[in-house]
Amino acid sequence: MYITQGRKGKLGMWKYIPVPLGFLGLMTLNYIVSKMFNMDTETVIKQQIELIGKNGLFVELMIPFVVFLGGLLFWVKFVHQQSILSLTTSRKKIDWGRVFFVFALMATFIIVSTGLSYYFSPEDYIFNFKPVPFLILLVLALVLVPIQTSFEEYMFRGYLMQGLGLATKNKWIPLVVTSVLFGLMHAANPEVETLGPIIMVFYIGTGLFLGIITLMDEGMELALGFHAANNLITVLLVTADWTALQTHSILLDVSEPGAGYEILIPVFVIFPLFILILSKKYKWTNWKDKLFGKISSQTTPEEITQV
Repeated sequence: MYITQGRKGKLGMWKYIPVPLGFLGLMTLNYIVSKMFNMDTETVIKQQIELIGKNGLFVELMIPFVVFLGGLLFWVKFVHQQSILSLTTSRKKIDWGRVFFVFALMATFIIVSTGLSYYFSPEDYIFNFKPVPFLILLVLALVLVPIQTSFEEYMFRGYLMQGLGLATKNKWIPLVVTSVLFGLMHAANPEVETLGPIIMVFYIGTGLFLGIITLMDEGMELALGFHAANNLITVLLVTADWTALQTHSILLDVSEPGAGYEILIPVFVIFPLFILILSKKYKWTNWKDKLFGKISSQTTPEEITQV
């Protein structure tokens, strides 16, 4: 069972408090400061682009996640004395086939859907391809985006999912709580200012989707692959002047931002379809127990626990 992998180390629930509290506190402080000083995030981003360029800003936004991921994995390894493997999956080794399959699935979806949108509404896009800046972005993104997305997955679908599961002795509380926290983490993004609160349905729904596939698959491989594909292909293929990540992407979306039904389509159509595809491929069963079941306080012979 994936959540009980958290027992493979030195337990002590206090150890689960400092890291998420520090990270979420930092996110909350950032949000409060931006509101207190009435900061226009979009204007600040434009000023930074003028100062250091889009690639420079991209690196500036990504570098903190290198520190965050390194700090989280250090804490897990040396404070919890838990292996990174047990934080990642309940399998004997990381299944990279799962990572690459869902990466390819999501990448194909983004490319095809963007291509269709460009074909039917070419006026909504500017062809923005510049070889040298794009190649620099490509190298930077291939290195930094997987680090950024991996931190978010290890924090929410890994560390918090396991910690909350062991604390509450069930699965639905960590599923719901981590999904909501994942959504709230994005509250300071300029997309929220532009599109309004409805986009939080998308962020929280994405967290719920990633949590479901993690619990059903007994590991984070699918969530890691999906999240990496979503962010990597997006920053390379299409961005807009009102998004958090503005890059030298191939296309620039210049359409009027709107928060209509298209915000809800991924949550209520695409994500369920992905869950169906993955459930058929990996033969998921016992849905009720895996998503809503209780977690025994007793260890099994397979669990190596040091209390």
